[in-house]
Amino acid sequence: MRAEGLVKFLNESPVSYIAGANVIRRLEEAGFCRLSPGQKPFPGERCYKVFNDTTVIAFSVPEGPVTGMMIAASHLDSPGIRLRVNPELSGDYIRLSGERYGGAINDTWLDRPLSIAGRVVIRTRQGIRKVLVDLNENCAVIPNVAIHLQRNLNEGHKVDQRSDLYALFAGGKSEGGAGEGSFARAIAEAVSISEEKKVEPEDILSHDLFLYNNQPACVWGENDEFFSGPRLDDLACVYASLEAFTAAEAKGGVMPVLAVFDNEEIGSETKQGAGAVTLSQVLREICENTGANFEAVMENTLMLSADNAHARHPNHPEISDVKEYPLLNKGVVVKHSPRYATCGVAEGLFACICERAGVPLQSYANRPDLPGGATLGNIADTKLPVNTVDIGIAQLAMHSAYETMGAKDIDYMIEAMRAVYESEIVTSEDQIIVR
Repeated sequence: MRAEGLVKFLNESPVSYIAGANVIRRLEEAGFCRLSPGQKPFPGERCYKVFNDTTVIAFSVPEGPVTGMMIAASHLDSPGIRLRVNPELSGDYIRLSGERYGGAINDTWLDRPLSIAGRVVIRTRQGIRKVLVDLNENCAVIPNVAIHLQRNLNEGHKVDQRSDLYALFAGGKSEGGAGEGSFARAIAEAVSISEEKKVEPEDILSHDLFLYNNQPACVWGENDEFFSGPRLDDLACVYASLEAFTAAEAKGGVMPVLAVFDNEEIGSETKQGAGAVTLSQVLREICENTGANFEAVMENTLMLSADNAHARHPNHPEISDVKEYPLLNKGVVVKHSPRYATCGVAEGLFACICERAGVPLQSYANRPDLPGGATLGNIADTKLPVNTVDIGIAQLAMHSAYETMGAKDIDYMIEAMRAVYESEIVTSEDQIIVR
């Protein structure tokens, strides 16, 4: 069972910047080399490109002409709290000001140990330098208000983002704490450790830092059948696609592609999101460099838009559609909705491949009056019009600071993705052949 590998990946990937670095590290361990801007790949090469440190596109170019592609796309950002550029609020205590990133369930972030990680930009003699930092310790808490002082707390009270999401970070000097400037000093110290030289707070020009849930992921249950942890949406699919991609052996002229995007939780419309031209641009360049016809290759291409799905809630089955309700540990979920990219052709191809591989499938559809969230499939399709199926791992408490899924389902997802990577599609006028 690969669940233990996912535990490690989640615990080592607190925010998108560090998750991206871990994806790159795993690719290089598997023999992939990084292409610099403008550098073109050649037949037989295993390469990857990086955009803004968080979007990674990797591929294995066939020795002969490219005839088709198999793409698995996922995202490595998760809902949370992004710190402001000047987050420190001083007074009786030192607090940190942030704002909600994506559709986080606010109250799941209260009363739990939090840490801080992300990217810091520091001054150098020649310009600037980007540094990844992770305090990797319990260093902040967003405290709740006692129920005695907030009698409606259990009666539909909502967290006020203007006042309730400030994180307690340090004591003021009058309380024997670190006092004003303690946040900048803590970040400078973390950068100094990373850079192996002294960095002063004034050397920090800017940052992209997030509060994150520091509670480790774990496998649990009477028979270790459940998996819980932070950031399952969507690092579980990132991990599965990475495992499948590095293990797969492609057929003939099929080119396997791994696409890991950022910013899905805020709409994907950024330079490192699925709405950017990066994936289409990279794949077009490969076709041009290998003499393949891009439009013909796209006819024989299938893309998996991999983002987790809502499982039927054991305490609230009424919020699921009458028939389309996936369960934990029952297989990969195919997602249906006008907001998803799944079409009959793409679903049929995926179902055919999974049937041959012995991977069970489930279906998900929103209850008609409860529309679910969108994902990156339809957005990526606007730049790369290919047959796309939206899939995911069934999970509970999506967008909570701590989520739950079935431990078996990570294995099902890896096997399904690997089967896709090792398949070939040939399109003719009257049918699509799957090999």
